[in-house]
Amino acid sequence: MKSRKIVVTAIAAVAITIGGILFAADHNDSPTVKNQPTDITDVYVFQATDPNNLVFVANTQGLLAPSATAAAAFDPNTLIEIKIDNNGDNVEDLVIQAIYANGKMNIYGPVSPSMTGTMSKVEGAITASVDVTPYSASSPVTATGSNGIKVFAGPRDDPFFFDLDQFKAILAGTATSFNNPGTDTFAGTNVMSVVVEVPKTLLNATTGKINVWLTTNKKV
Repeated sequence: MKSRKIVVTAIAAVAITIGGILFAADHNDSPTVKNQPTDITDVYVFQATDPNNLVFVANTQGLLAPSATAAAAFDPNTLIEIKIDNNGDNVEDLVIQAIYANGKMNIYGPVSPSMTGTMSKVEGAITASVDVTPYSASSPVTATGSNGIKVFAGPRDDPFFFDLDQFKAILAGTATSFNNPGTDTFAGTNVMSVVVEVPKTLLNATTGKINVWLTTNKKV
């Protein structure tokens, strides 16, 4: 496939330990990407049930109502790319790429990219491939590829909790703090999710920490 140009602001999070957890969220993007398959909502990284592995979660197409989720789909012209800096210089040393084709989500990497920054191209060979789980499925469809990489792709309930109305009230000066418990603005909405579990040995983290960010790139 040809090079792709980034069309969405990346979500970034920095300096997490290999055994730690991080997340970042970016709901309700600008009109240029809102309601598009390139629209990023969240990126999560956490230790797997197997402590030797890390799980990377890339969520897009947020705020899907249940009535709209069955028709939601991944875009074959959109590259979902998890970028990993493993030596602390804030430049991606590895990428995990996800591309939808013919009902399957194909995973490439972790692999060293041939270009960094705002341009990307598909790198290397497929390391895992999985059928996209339909919204009507009673259980998720998963697959295991080469080097112990595991993958899932499909709709999921949005896991991000945020009380948006109270946040707006704080900004407006009509409230001073969040409520306990708060009201989850995203309750009952879904996202399109790609989940990749990767052995830590494939990440080559020289300092025991990695920086991770997520981009979506559109084919040009």
